Amino acid sequence: MLKTRAKYHLGQVVKHRKHPFRGVVFDVDPRFANTEEWYEAIPEEARPAKDQPFYHLLAENDQSYYVAYVSEQNLVADYSGQPVDHPDLDDLFGPFEDGQYPLHFQLN
Repeated sequence: MLKTRAKYHLGQVVKHRKHPFRGVVFDVDPRFANTEEWYEAIPEEARPAKDQPFYHLLAENDQSYYVAYVSEQNLVADYSGQPVDHPDLDDLFGPFEDGQYPLHFQLN
């Protein structure tokens, strides 16, 4: 039985520990669930462990908006109080309030 607990929640704003981007969590995998090709593309010395939560983020940096897939060990909470400007946020979340985004839809 998997006993991993996600540290971050849907709608929470987070930022990457090493790379200059931030984003909003819109999905969580309890452990790595991407392709081996994706995993092998990460330099071996920087590869995160697979047995931890991985987060799907609506991400942004100074140049663009995109979807990122990031291990829990590489994220920290963003307490800046600044909203994220990703254009797809309105599809999933309500307006930014109290440092996070409320879900727009009901989960099963």
